Amino acid sequence: MYNVKVNEQYGFAIKADHSTILVNDEPVIMDSIDLGVKSKHIIYQNRSYTIEIVAFDKTEKTAAVKVNGTIYKVEIEDEFDQLLKQLGMDSLAVNKVQQIKAPMPGLVLNVLVSEGDEVKKGDNLLVLEAMKMENMIKSPTDGLIKKIAIKQGDKVEKNQVLINF
Repeated sequence: MYNVKVNEQYGFAIKADHSTILVNDEPVIMDSIDLGVKSKHIIYQNRSYTIEIVAFDKTEKTAAVKVNGTIYKVEIEDEFDQLLKQLGMDSLAVNKVQQIKAPMPGLVLNVLVSEGDEVKKGDNLLVLEAMKMENMIKSPTDGLIKKIAIKQGDKVEKNQVLINF
């Protein structure tokens, strides 16, 4: 079972096997077609959804998922993470983040921090325009900004280092 949080607000549990998907222990019936390695077309409750994984970070267990043109941040907690949390050892599961990388190609509209700044998890770091949408890049952890590798107006590529902690 996976605990999933969307945009740090909506949480639910997902359990899936080869033929069944359960969301909060309720079966979900849907039709889906693979559109590629990272995208699907889904019909659920007579509504059509095009879903694409824009970025995925295995270490942080987060993804940027585009649903019908809107990008959502998805955080995934697996059974191991849940067990560590139950045992009060969840801080062991957190890897020290040392870099912020661009989740997608885009244009840096604004850098909101400076080298030497102390930031907390969730603090706004910069605004990245991608696919004609402004995306707020937030700090995944508490830390000290060591180096900012970009400036306002820079074009960046996917996985390009933006900030070092």
